[in-house]
Formats: sequence, structure tokens, C-alpha cells
Amino acid sequence: MSFSDLGLSPELLRAVSEKGYASCTPIQSEAIPAILAGGDVLAAAQTGTGKTAAFVLPILQRLAGAEAGAPRKLPRALVLTPTRELAAQVADNARVYGRHLDIRTAVVFGGVGINPQIEELRRGCDLLIATPGRLLDLAGQGALSLSRIGQFVLDEADRMLDMGFIHAIRQVLKLLPPERQNLMFSATYSEDIRSLAQRFLRNPRTVEVAGRNSTAERVEQCLYRVPKEHKRHLLAHLIHQGNWQQVLVFTRTKHGANRLAKQIEDAGIAAAAIHGNKSQSARVRALEDFKSCRVTALVATEVAARGLDIKELPHVVNFELPNVPEDYVHRIGRTARAGAAGSAISLVSPDEAPLLRDIERLLKCLIPVAALPQFPIAADAAPESERRAQRTSPRTGPAGGRRQADRGVNRGRSEAPGRARQAAGQVPRESRDSRPQQDDQRNAGDNRRQSGSQPDPAHSRHVHRGPHHQGGQMSSDRHAAHRNGGRGRSDGGWRRA
Repeated sequence: MSFSDLGLSPELLRAVSEKGYASCTPIQSEAIPAILAGGDVLAAAQTGTGKTAAFVLPILQRLAGAEAGAPRKLPRALVLTPTRELAAQVADNARVYGRHLDIRTAVVFGGVGINPQIEELRRGCDLLIATPGRLLDLAGQGALSLSRIGQFVLDEADRMLDMGFIHAIRQVLKLLPPERQNLMFSATYSEDIRSLAQRFLRNPRTVEVAGRNSTAERVEQCLYRVPKEHKRHLLAHLIHQGNWQQVLVFTRTKHGANRLAKQIEDAGIAAAAIHGNKSQSARVRALEDFKSCRVTALVATEVAARGLDIKELPHVVNFELPNVPEDYVHRIGRTARAGAAGSAISLVSPDEAPLLRDIERLLKCLIPVAALPQFPIAADAAPESERRAQRTSPRTGPAGGRRQADRGVNRGRSEAPGRARQAAGQVPRESRDSRPQQDDQRNAGDNRRQSGSQPDPAHSRHVHRGPHHQGGQMSSDRHAAHRNGGRGRSDGGWRRA
């Protein structure tokens, strides 16, 4: 179906044509006429199917045709999103689609200074896109009034609930006038979403263009069963072997994202991390580097990745499965957007079997299991900076050499005093200079110190002895077993329940 068949104004049709869109998607063909009719709408659509345009286009048309010449200091339409990136994306789309209309768009979110946003709101706007926290902050300071809102959009409603925004949503609803059009869009469709819809939607038109909680048809999904400690090596192999230029990698935690990005960098792959602890400028810079292919792997957490709209992103990797099954749908929805093709690969360790089972139950299908390829497992090497220090000062070691350089101590002196102290039993040389980089090696060192045994020189040289070598070293699977009440298996074995 063509956009011209949906009743859009010539100005909007011109902007859509300039954007390069010839025909509309199913969610757009169903939702746009329903929104233009003025009723409430509850829409369930997969990520990447054009749902942003499905509500932005009719809202712009209604704003342009209503109250011409009236004072425009206060916003008349509000779009609430869960993340900064999604808010910025919606605002960018609104400005592109409304370039030929006399419509002013503003966006407010946290992580940046509030004063410039206050100044922008004082100048007035018609369409406001916001995250819940910053919106309530502005309203609480008296810098924003929502008394003239005629259209309210709750975008990514399922993610709003996952992030605990239900109380903030209730507060926002109290600030809105009772007479308004309500629109709710969600990629997944749970009973919680239906319950939320019943609270503020009035006789909504339900739009479902695909099965509930389904994934995009053009996403090729597969999983590899791999021990946890080998995941990063397999990921590096897939990137190198497949000559991937862009891959979005998901982790569960911010610390895990930082650590994995560093490990990928050490494997010779340009990488960056993006998560909630990063400043907004750092997040924008990392995203721009990724879009321009200056960064090959963008490692992201669930929250930070919501709203990332990367054209023709070919690969998504679940380095760790999400705790919430619905998040799997959102993650892999970053690829195969707007009808393009893409692949979604999950690296699943034995302790993640329950999470996999929950995801497959939600999807109502089994994710294909791919044969594990042969891939090199690099030794746990020190960072490049420390390896350079080792080469320039092999006797003092990376840590000791850095301390002496920082303090300006013992420059040009003989190392005899150090040898004398070592011979006298003070500060054992290996325990001082050897600083294993991985958590399992640190724990192994703790175990050796408690038992009174000496460090294994193989660990000091960062020599990898294979996945089954225990030798006093606590493996990552044993860590997993400890964390999961003994469910992890050190041999990397698998049981699908």
C-alpha cells in the first residue's frame, strides 16, 4: 500500500518521498488511519517495522490542522519513551517528517544539563518527546505544563514496565488533561501490557500485524552451546572468520560490557561499550563511531540498546542471554529492520539453559543449534600496555616497573637490593610482579596463598593449558556452579530440560 492511500497531507507525503519510502509497512497501513480517526489505539508491532512513523506521521498531521494561529507555548502532543536514545531517535524522525510543516519539536531526557532544555521549552513547542524521569523533574520545577496535551503516546510500553516506570507513568497521567487521544505501542504483548492499557485507553482500536511476541521473519536465528569461559574466544573467531564489519553484542551488566569490549580490543577488533553509566556524549560518540564503521563491535546492555536505529545492521550477538525472555525479541529486533535481512546469534553456556527454555517457550519454537566450529583459545595475556612494560623492563615486571616509573624511584640503580630482599624472604618476587588479569586466576592465587603453596609459573607466563586443566585454578564454570547453587558443570556439559 502507498502512503498516498492513507490520507496524509501533501507536505507529509513529500517528506516521506524525500526519505526514500515508496510503500508503507503493515503496521503503518493499519495504525495511521486509526490514529487520524481520533480514537485510542493499542498497537503491537515488532521492532524495526516502522512503528515510529506509524504514530509520528498522523500526530504531525493532526497538530498541523488543529488550532491554526493559536498560542503555541505549551506542547500539544507528548511521546513518552524509556531511554534517551529512543527519545532522540523519535525526535529526529519527527523533525524529518515535519520539515515542510510549521511544527516545532522538542526532546528532553536525563544525562545532560537541564537548563538548555528549560530554555527550549520556554520558546515553545508543539510536539514533546521525553523520558519519564526528566519530564517529571521539569514539571516539578514548574518549567513545563502538560495541560494542553491532546495526544499522548506511550512508546515501548513493555520496556517501560520492565524498567520499573509504572509509578512514573501514573504520575505523568495525573498531569495530563482527561480529554485526550491515547496511543500505546509495544514490541511484545503480555498480560501486563493489557492491564496497563485498560487503565488509560478507552475503547482502543487494537492493531496486531504479527503474532504476539514474534520475531521479524527475516532474522536468521541460531545458537552455539559453548562453555562460559570460551565465549569471548568464539566471538572473536566469528568476527574474524566472517569478516564482520558491524556487530551489536549484548551483555547483561555494565561491568560485563566494559570487560568484554576490552577483551575484544585485545583480540585486535575495534570495540566500544555503551551502557547507562556512560555519559550522554560518550554514548553518542560510541554510536556514531559504530554507524560509521570506525568501531566493529558495539557492546551494549539492554537499556542502552533500546532505541538504537542502525540502518542495515547485519549481526546481533547475545553474548549472554537476557533474564527477561521478552528482551530477546527486542535484542534481535535491532537487525533485519525495515524489511532487510540479518542474523541473530546466541552464545549459550550450560548455566543459561533455563533462560533458553524460557525464551523458546515465549517464541513457541526451538532456536536452531549450530555446530561449534574449531576456534583458537588465546592465552590469558596481559594488556598491551603491560606487555610493552614487560619488554622494556623484564626484570621488574609490568606492575613493579610502573610503580617505579611513577614515583621516580630506583632509576639507574642496581637490582641487587631487590634480590637481597627476595633472598631474605621479603615480598616474594612472583606474588609481587605477577598480576593475572582474569578473575579465575585471581581466585586461584587466593586459593594457593591460603594453602601455602607457591604460584604456578605457568600462570605467571599466562600460558593457557586448555579448558579442562584445573591445576589449582578455579575455572569460570566452577564460579558459575558456586553462583548458581551447584548447577554449573565444569566440563561444559549440556542438558536441555
